[in-house]
Amino acid sequence: MKSGRIVMVALAAELLLASLGGVAAASPIAPSSGDHTKGGHPDPAFTFAVIGDIPYGATQIREFPERIAQINADRQVQLVDHLGDIKNGSSTCDDAYYGKVRSEFDTFRNPLVYTPGDNEWTDCHRTNNGAYNPLERLAAVRQDFFPRPGRTLGQHPIRVTSQVAHGYPENVSYQRGDVAFAAVHLVGSNNSLAPWTGLGLTAPTPEQSAEVLGRTAADIQLIRDTFAAARRDHNRAVVLLTQADMFDATVPAPTYADYFAFTPVVAAIAQESRNFRGPVYLFNGDSHVFRQDTPLAAGSKWLPFYQLTTPVSNLHRVTIEGSTDADEWLKVTIDKHNPAVLTWQRILYS
Repeated sequence: MKSGRIVMVALAAELLLASLGGVAAASPIAPSSGDHTKGGHPDPAFTFAVIGDIPYGATQIREFPERIAQINADRQVQLVDHLGDIKNGSSTCDDAYYGKVRSEFDTFRNPLVYTPGDNEWTDCHRTNNGAYNPLERLAAVRQDFFPRPGRTLGQHPIRVTSQVAHGYPENVSYQRGDVAFAAVHLVGSNNSLAPWTGLGLTAPTPEQSAEVLGRTAADIQLIRDTFAAARRDHNRAVVLLTQADMFDATVPAPTYADYFAFTPVVAAIAQESRNFRGPVYLFNGDSHVFRQDTPLAAGSKWLPFYQLTTPVSNLHRVTIEGSTDADEWLKVTIDKHNPAVLTWQRILYS
């Protein structure tokens, strides 16, 4: 246990150093093609759908085309965000399944922004997942779902700003309706630092740690770039989209050993949110139960947990419903008349 604690502390220190180093700044975030304009300014009327942790299991796999069709039928929806986990955590991570989901993603009528979840690569070391090397599966996910970096999926793709030049095509940002968006590749399983026990390992490998360090630095750079663009363009709000639930309310007694890899990311989000005058929204999946809260508000247990001393009152978190019991999708609208900027509805699947 003592040696495991030493490894954890060392990795946490490396994560902090990596986040301070970051990656080279990406190109400035520009409004994606397709924005409606009035008088030269983006029209703030914009509605998007948020889903995640779907399809899970045989029933949802069978019903997934119908659920896509229902979202397609809503003519107010102009873009879809999928927050990762395209399979459950106890099924095989094979190429055929990835191809099936990718073909179904292609049936979305609107642009689809997808950020990977842990089930499709991080946890593929599990025996019942096929005992894959997760890094090989991550490469497969990037090849299958990000073949044209800088463009979304869906029948009518749009341009987005991508970190492909730094090796992270899945990390993208864009602006819509006077709001800055970023899809940030953060996954559960301690942001992929949980040991690959299915491969007989009890501690992170050097290759595993290097992947997490590099991706964390890229994630933090993406977050900072997105806020910088929002301030530059006087955006009313910032939206961050992740798979990982860094504030999981379904865990009664979270331990730092299971979450420490998120610490530098939470610190960056907290700092940037405090320096932004508008609301900040974090949409995540992972824990499967719908929830809306302010995870870093005064009195929150997550402030000392992540070693933060100053509350963040303008950070709002929304966890979307997912997994086998998921019976809804989230319809989010940018409301030009509401100081909160975003409003949402939980829409039942037919």
